[in-house]
Amino acid sequence: MTIHKEGYKTILIGAMIFGVINLASFYYLSFYYPWLSWLIFIATLALLLFIISFFRVPKRKVSIGEKLIVSPADGKVVVIEEIFDEEYFKDKRLQVSIFMSPANVHQNHTPVSGEVVYSKYHKGKYLVAWNPKSSTENERHSVVIKNQAAEVLVKQIAGAVAKRIINYLSVGQKVEQSAEMGFIKFGSRVDVLLPVGTKVNVQLNQHVQGGVSILANL
Repeated sequence: MTIHKEGYKTILIGAMIFGVINLASFYYLSFYYPWLSWLIFIATLALLLFIISFFRVPKRKVSIGEKLIVSPADGKVVVIEEIFDEEYFKDKRLQVSIFMSPANVHQNHTPVSGEVVYSKYHKGKYLVAWNPKSSTENERHSVVIKNQAAEVLVKQIAGAVAKRIINYLSVGQKVEQSAEMGFIKFGSRVDVLLPVGTKVNVQLNQHVQGGVSILANL
């Protein structure tokens, strides 16, 4: 396991705050209220370890297959339904949505190999990620990857807590399946829009792993 580069600054700031709080606690409280000083140490250490774990990148054997749609994110499947896409396709699509809690790995992956033909950032609201309106009203970044089999739209969506979306892809870029696509900080949602009729391999409330779990077959 490694730490994602997007976490270096946040972890450094967290470590500095941890140090300042506990130095002050040790200096002013440890003699008169040792139990309180220990309580502060344990609570702040737990918070620091949580922040570090949020930016973890576990080593995994990724899934590869021309006809496979690989999960772009860790989390729980919260939506499987047909929708009308107004942003890019302008027709009906099959939407599979994955909710990422703060405890999940937050690195995002490309679900298919191909060429990036669309990449756009949208400003928006910060509704809770499981709200159906979050797909169209929240801050988000949409990317469409095209290959010989299909065009797949992947949408990184900010939530009530997650307020920074990072996307590394640009139009014209060639990408490999299960490669890193981006990162979302502190809980969010990822939507995948597929051709209608695509065979879905997951169920509602099923937990999936980014770059590993197979969402569907083309």
